[in-house]
Amino acid sequence: MAADVLMSSYDPNKAWFPSNWWNSAVALQTIGDYMQRTGDRRYLSQLDNTFKKNKGVFPAGVLQGEPSLGNFTSQSIDDTEWWGLTWVEAYDLTRNPKYLAMAVIIANYVYGYWDTSTCGGGVWWSAARTYKNAVTNGLFIRLTAELHNRIPDDKQWLARSRTAWAWFQRSGMINADGLVNDGLTNACTNNGQTVWTYNQGLAIGAGLELWRATRDPQILVAVRRLADSAIGPNALVIDGVLTETCDALDKTCSDDGEQFKGIFMRYWTDLVDTTHDRRYAAFLDIQAQSIWKNDRDAVGRLGTRWAGATNDDHPNVFDWRTQASALSVLIGDVRGR
Repeated sequence: MAADVLMSSYDPNKAWFPSNWWNSAVALQTIGDYMQRTGDRRYLSQLDNTFKKNKGVFPAGVLQGEPSLGNFTSQSIDDTEWWGLTWVEAYDLTRNPKYLAMAVIIANYVYGYWDTSTCGGGVWWSAARTYKNAVTNGLFIRLTAELHNRIPDDKQWLARSRTAWAWFQRSGMINADGLVNDGLTNACTNNGQTVWTYNQGLAIGAGLELWRATRDPQILVAVRRLADSAIGPNALVIDGVLTETCDALDKTCSDDGEQFKGIFMRYWTDLVDTTHDRRYAAFLDIQAQSIWKNDRDAVGRLGTRWAGATNDDHPNVFDWRTQASALSVLIGDVRGR
């Protein structure tokens, strides 16, 4: 089973997937998604093991290159937010309030980096406060909306999520083609950098969670435009298969890049579940079929190129990050939640 292959790389002593910190959060979210959709709860103990062992303060080089500041926070604001989403999901699976409380601690830490004095708003990418980008703000909208949807009588997190969504929509990061570039220049304009799939997916996922909180039809209109743009011509798909720019046969994805498509598909699955749009469901099916047919090796590992392409100079890569990414598609193709 693909989930078992992924969890075979989990280190129970260090309580993560060596040796990538934010990637471990995403891998655990993927396992959480698996448990939600299948009803299999075998991996709850690994989630709790990670919570107990890694919530403390750690010096640089133990869990990540920089110090871990406690409660899964660090100088990398986006890395911190991934852990916030992980603990919201752990709360959804267990209803244990300690997980939701941790997500609130994390979100409050992140909110400290919301700054209206530059570009009129947005969360800084890091404690250095030098860059405002799509991933950090997509994560912030999703996390704050998730908190609102789980905390009775909340108004604070909803207000923050609404404000962040409105800022993101007018920030300029969404280009004329409806695609999300990486971030903003120092002059607060679209920097024209790569349209990574995870940025597009997070924008979709952020809007969906906020729509659940508000039922504002304009949010769903914006989400559909982001989705349609992603799978439109000259966008993120080659021959029907979601393709990262680093999936090209003359390139190799970084450890981070290996997981981007899975993040996109995590929120694409949310789109399918929310809208029941057959076009979106069909796209999900195509990805799952391509992975299972073309991107699976003899021992059940799933690779980074979902179309299965490889060559000697830039071979298709198989590791726990590519496993988590492709597993998100297979999980999504399990109907219903």
